[in-house]
Amino acid sequence: MLARISALAAMFIAFSVMTTPAFAAWHKAESDRFVIYSDSRPEDLRELGEMLERYHIAMELETGRRLPVPSPSNRLTVYMVGDGDDLRKVYGDRNSSVAGFYMPRANGSVTFVSNIRAGGQAQRRNPSIGTRVSRSGSRGAISLSMTILLHEYAHHFLISSSPFAMPRWLSEGSAEYFSSARFNDDGSVDIGLPNNNRAWELQRAAPVSVRELLSYELYRKKRGGRYDAYYGRSWLLYHYLRFNPGRNGQLVKYWEAVATGTESLAAGEAIFGDLDKLSKELSAYADQRSMAAMRMPAGAIRIGDVTTARLSKGHAAMMDVIIRSKRGVSRKAALELLPSAQSIAKRYPDDAAVLAALAEAEYDAGNDDAAIAAADRAIAIDPATKNALVQKGYALFRKAKDVDEGSRKVAYDAAMGPFEALNSLESDHTQPLIYYYRSFSERGVEVPEGAKFALERATQLAPFDKALAIEVAQMRALDGDTEVSGYLLRPVAADPHASRESRIAQAMIAYLERVPEGSRVDLRAVTRAFEEAEAKARKGNAQGEETG
Repeated sequence: MLARISALAAMFIAFSVMTTPAFAAWHKAESDRFVIYSDSRPEDLRELGEMLERYHIAMELETGRRLPVPSPSNRLTVYMVGDGDDLRKVYGDRNSSVAGFYMPRANGSVTFVSNIRAGGQAQRRNPSIGTRVSRSGSRGAISLSMTILLHEYAHHFLISSSPFAMPRWLSEGSAEYFSSARFNDDGSVDIGLPNNNRAWELQRAAPVSVRELLSYELYRKKRGGRYDAYYGRSWLLYHYLRFNPGRNGQLVKYWEAVATGTESLAAGEAIFGDLDKLSKELSAYADQRSMAAMRMPAGAIRIGDVTTARLSKGHAAMMDVIIRSKRGVSRKAALELLPSAQSIAKRYPDDAAVLAALAEAEYDAGNDDAAIAAADRAIAIDPATKNALVQKGYALFRKAKDVDEGSRKVAYDAAMGPFEALNSLESDHTQPLIYYYRSFSERGVEVPEGAKFALERATQLAPFDKALAIEVAQMRALDGDTEVSGYLLRPVAADPHASRESRIAQAMIAYLERVPEGSRVDLRAVTRAFEEAEAKARKGNAQGEETG
């Protein structure tokens, strides 16, 4: 139902940044859709897991999108990494203002945030309005880190529930819209509250016009080095279109137009009308004393159990290595990290989780034989150690690429062994599906239909993995399904963050447009040409810096 929320009051409700003290013990919480690691108290993790599950159901109710409960390894893993300095260290840029980040991928999507205490209350006197605003007794008073986590999960949910890439303003505006959720003690969840964290930005930062929101290229040209209200205005536009009766249905029509190929600014001009008028309406909307929101009643929100467990001493000692590995490391960083992993493994030689983490660190450092040995030790202790099976499979596949042609089939068949064992443990784990396909494609032999189906099934389970979508598009192009290939590439190409994958997809689409429909096309050649061009550009830039 609709609720009226005081904008003037809500904009200044304090979100206390509550970080729990560092405990020696690490805990893990597990629910239907989430795995959470932290050195926080287990009761905090359980409450956080319950809040995230409620949040997911509330998003399903608000959007009308339903997502199946993922298999265990397809759940989102949340790593709480201490305070802001710890988070920036994991991110890889100590000067960054990052407050949390999300990495979608087929082998387990992850998000990293500072420590969160889910419950508590926030109360603050704001001198500018001289009133006292309290959320005493409500779980709604959540930390800034929690707000960031909700923002990142909104991205995960929206990407998972639609095959089409959103324009950047819509992606960020919708995530901001959902991230202001409030969790009430009666079990209900409020969605679409005024976004407190963008209040100052909307009032003080450089304004961003509706045209600039709709055209990210136009925005980038005008932005310069200023601090602006891009996120705040994106949220405001999304909220306004969502709740303004005079613009009922426009948001859906705009998104449908963009999803079917209409350029964002053109779609906005056609559906929203006079964009200057809309900009003025937005400014007036920000000054309103109240705004609408949605309340999802407790009776409509049913969640499963959230369990917690204390990690073993060895697993806890290895968490810093695990977090850095899951963040992703360069070869140089992997070599720097490896001694820590090896040292901890010597102290805890009988801990399967420790040995699986060591296998991953060895693989990242390029030591395939050592990775296989560590994985085998973990599997001998616990045959259900999934990450050990994954890392052993990765190492065997990398070794198989270097064997002579006569032995290649045997090598790839052996490399499938760990993935077959993993598949028997979890039929919807993406890695056995992906590598079953690669066991043929990497050898350059005809791929059976079952292996093609397996790869397509993997992308259904992980629609947020852009590299995987490109691989499926390549497979389709090799079969002569150029129309389907282009269809699969378009959402990747439309990624508003201009990722490497989006630029490769754009190059592939341009290539497909030049070949007759139905032609069998090897798009891997496009990727190779792209990588060669990038390498040449990097070399040229490096030479320019040296001579400059």
